[in-house]
Parts: sequence; structure tokens; C-alpha cells
Amino acid sequence: MSNVQQEVFEIISKQAKIDIGTIKTESTLKDLGIASLDAIEVIFDIEEHFNINLPNDDVDFENGTVGHLIAAVERQIAQKSTDS
Repeated sequence: MSNVQQEVFEIISKQAKIDIGTIKTESTLKDLGIASLDAIEVIFDIEEHFNINLPNDDVDFENGTVGHLIAAVERQIAQKSTDS
């Protein structure tokens, strides 16, 4: 498990108050019982934690999986390091 994946799992777990062991990369936030407003908080926490901005098209609350979210975070981190 990558550091980014672990940290995203921890943020989701803390924000949604769910056991980190229930989170899988193939789960959607909806599958995890995270309502839309809570999902927005999860995204804000992730952006703040990694000091990135996730484009809206990278965030799909209905169908996007945690794995897609992790990939989006990793892309933004990589982009930030090439921009600096």
C-alpha cells in the first residue's frame, strides 16, 4: 500500500467515522455510506492534507472509486512537483 493510499484511507476513515479496514480501493464513497456533504468534507480534507486541488472531473461521488480518488491525488502531487 502506498503512503498516499494509506493517508487517503485514514482521512476517509476519520471523516466518515468508519473502520479503516472496511475501505477498499474498489469501494465508492457512496458504498461506504458517505453522504454527499460528508464526501465534500473528505475531498477538502484530502486537498488540505496534500496541499493540492482536485479538479471536479476527478471527483465522482456516485461512481468514482477510492482507487480513482487515490490516482487523482497521486496525479496532482506529481503535477505539483513538476510545476515547482
